[in-house]
Amino acid sequence: MKTAVISGGNGGLGRAMADQLEAQGWHCVLMDVTVAGLKATESRTPVEVDLTDPAALNAAAVEIIAARPSIDMVIYNAGVTQIAPFEEATADSHRRVFEINYFAAVGMARVFLHPLRRSGGTHLAISSVAGFSPLYARTAYAASKHAMQGFFSTLRSEERAFGVRCLIAAPSFIATNLGTSDQDDNAIMRPGAAADSMDQLTPDAAAKIILRGTVRGRDFIPVGRIARLAAFLVRLSPSLYEWAMRRNTHAGKQTR
Repeated sequence: MKTAVISGGNGGLGRAMADQLEAQGWHCVLMDVTVAGLKATESRTPVEVDLTDPAALNAAAVEIIAARPSIDMVIYNAGVTQIAPFEEATADSHRRVFEINYFAAVGMARVFLHPLRRSGGTHLAISSVAGFSPLYARTAYAASKHAMQGFFSTLRSEERAFGVRCLIAAPSFIATNLGTSDQDDNAIMRPGAAADSMDQLTPDAAAKIILRGTVRGRDFIPVGRIARLAAFLVRLSPSLYEWAMRRNTHAGKQTR
């Protein structure tokens, strides 16, 4: 039985990907800062861990690697967004977004690097449209996702020699937390409750696109009509994309 390790596993998209992988015969290890509501089964292992704590992450990884016969895919899905103009966001909050979205993913890649080499497995980074284009009032979020894409696209060139794939999925709007309001005092929150959403995908639909692209070995997987259109516009005319983005997004609302 192959094993997938999914960070942000207790979120809507994390659970949806786990459900679909388990239906295909995988065992999924779901890592999150809280695993409330997740139950351990024959095909699922919840692991509660703060991924921004390197010691806790390392300890959790050691236990996971020891418990599973192989680690065949690591899905870097944990993330937060921040909705605020740059002048209103503190330096500490900017760093916090990077700790969760970027440095936690890099830490996971480090601890699972050799297990994935042994299995000839897959790094699957869940980025965003904001990972390859600007997004209004989300400077920290967009910068962290740009960094994530730069890291995994470069890691791809290093790991190819070991038979390891590094794939990047870029969703646009996924309705994972509609109706919730969990932002903190620094306007940081889990993505998925965007009031400015367009052409939303359900978590199940997004997971299906992502996992289909993974099976096909696509280095870059735009997820949803908006993501495909954004990728096209950015290549065609960055200024045209920026005009369209400004026209359709507003401060105080979020996307993923």
